[in-house]
Amino acid sequence: MPAMAENRMMRLDYPDPDVIRVDDTYYMASTTMYFMPGCEILRSYDLVNWEHAAFVYDRLDSTGAQRLEGCGNIYGKGMWAASLRRYKGRFYVCFVCNDTGKTYLYAASAIEGPWEKRTIEGFYHDCSLLFDDDGRVYIAYGNREVYITQLKPDLSGPLEGGLHRLAVSDRGNRYLGYEGSHFYKRNGKYYLFLIHSLRDRWMRAEACFSADSLEGEFTGGDILADDLGYFGQGVAQGGIVDTPDGKWYGLLFQDRGAVGRLPVLLSAAWEGDRPALCPDAEIKPVSTRPGYAYEPLVQSDDFKGPDGEEALSPAERKRRYGCFGLKSCWQFNHEPDLSLIRLDRARGVFQVSTDKLCADLTQAKNILTQRMLFPGCAGEVSVDISRIKEGDYAGLCALQGRYGMVAATKRGGRNRIVMKSMDADRKADPRATEWELAECNGDIVRLKIEVNFRDMRDESEYFYHDGNGWKKIGVTHKLRFGLDHFTGCRFGLFLYSTQEAGGMAEFMNFVYSGEPG
Repeated sequence: MPAMAENRMMRLDYPDPDVIRVDDTYYMASTTMYFMPGCEILRSYDLVNWEHAAFVYDRLDSTGAQRLEGCGNIYGKGMWAASLRRYKGRFYVCFVCNDTGKTYLYAASAIEGPWEKRTIEGFYHDCSLLFDDDGRVYIAYGNREVYITQLKPDLSGPLEGGLHRLAVSDRGNRYLGYEGSHFYKRNGKYYLFLIHSLRDRWMRAEACFSADSLEGEFTGGDILADDLGYFGQGVAQGGIVDTPDGKWYGLLFQDRGAVGRLPVLLSAAWEGDRPALCPDAEIKPVSTRPGYAYEPLVQSDDFKGPDGEEALSPAERKRRYGCFGLKSCWQFNHEPDLSLIRLDRARGVFQVSTDKLCADLTQAKNILTQRMLFPGCAGEVSVDISRIKEGDYAGLCALQGRYGMVAATKRGGRNRIVMKSMDADRKADPRATEWELAECNGDIVRLKIEVNFRDMRDESEYFYHDGNGWKKIGVTHKLRFGLDHFTGCRFGLFLYSTQEAGGMAEFMNFVYSGEPG
C-alpha cells in the first residue's frame, strides 16, 4: 500500500468536501452539522493549504432543538454534504438539514456573502447540483438508489414533466450503498462520483459512473478502493477539480477515528473519457499565489482582537471574526443564545451565563468549540469561577458523544476541580462518570486537555494547574467517533448549571498547541 504523502492530508475534521476553482482560487465547502455559524467555506491557492473564507449562515431555522432548548438537540443531524457551485457569476450552496427535513439553497454574488436563503421543494440526500450548458439545472441525490431530477429554472423545486430518473443502484449492499453524489459534465459527457462500501467488508470506496446523455445508461464502477496504508480506512466522497495548467485532483475524505473525517488530496487523471484517482502519484500542486501566508484554521485566542483591527475592511473583518464577533476558528455547539454571552475585548474575556438546568454537558448552551488536530494537540484555558453557583460546572471539554471534561465546580459552597467522562452508550447509561475531585485554590483556575489520535489511539488526558505545575486529574479517557454526534472531537469552553441557573464564568487566554504531523 502507498504511504501517506506528507502534503496529501488535511489534519482537521472537514468531511464531505466539495471543491471548485474560480480563476486562481479554490473553494471548499464541508459538512458542519449542528455547529453554528455553519456551512464553512475554505479557500486555497494550491489545494494543500487552506484558510477560512466564509460561513454561509449564522443560524438555520432557529428551532427549539437547534437552540438546545430544554432537552432538545440536533446531534447527528443538521446540515450535511453541501454542493458548492458557481454559475453565471453567482455562488450556490445546496444541502439538506436532517432535523428539519428540508433542502436549503443559498446564493451569493461573492463568496463572503451576503448569502440569500431559499429552500427547494423535496428532500435530496447528499445532493449535487449541475448547471447544464443549455441553462437547465439538475440535482443528483439519494442513498443506494441515486436519482437525477430536473429542477425549475428558479430552483424552487422539481420541474413538472422534467427529467426524473434512477441513474445508479446499489441494492443489496449491507454496509453502505451509493451516496455522496458529485455531479459533473465534461466534454459533453455526464459523470456521477459516488461513495459506497465494498460489499465483502466495511471499507469506503469511490466509484464513478458516466453516460453520454442524461437519458442514457450510466456505466462504471470503483475508481478507488485504497486505505493509503491506514488501518483499512478507505478514502472516498468528495469532489474533483482542475488547475489552471490543466491538471486534475480529487479531494475526498478518510475516517481517522475520534479526530474525525479528514480531507485527502489525490492526483486524478483522465484515461480517455474515464477518470482515475491515483493513490501512488506524487502530489505536487502549483500555487497560483506563491508565497501567500495562510491564516491557521485553529488558533490560540486572548479574546482581545488584533491591533489595527479598525483598519480592516468590513468584508475582511467578517471573514476573520465571523463567529458572532469571535475569531472564525470558533463555532458554537448549536445556535448560541447571545443574551447569555459577552465578549469583553478590553479585558480579554469571553463571558458565559446560564439560564437553565442541565443533566449533562451536551445540553449546555453556548459551548465554544474548535476542531482538534491530527495526530495530536493540546488546549488550555484560564477560567474565572468567582461567580459560579452551587452545582455549576465551568471548564474545558473534549466534545463528542463519549466526551471528557475537566472543570471547576462548586459543592457545599467550596470550589473544587473535577474530571468526568461519558464512557457508555448514552441510551444504555446517560450518566457521566466522575473520576476524581481535587482541591481548588483561588477563583481563577487553569485547565488543560491533551489528545493523541496517532494510529487510532484516541486518548485524552486532563490537567489542572496547582500553582506549581500541571497535575493530571482523573483517567486517560478513550474518545470515540460515533453516529450519535457524527463529528470529530473538539475542544469546548463550557458552563452549565445543575442546581440553580444564573451562574457565570469568564474564559481567558485559550492556548492551542499542535503536534507536527
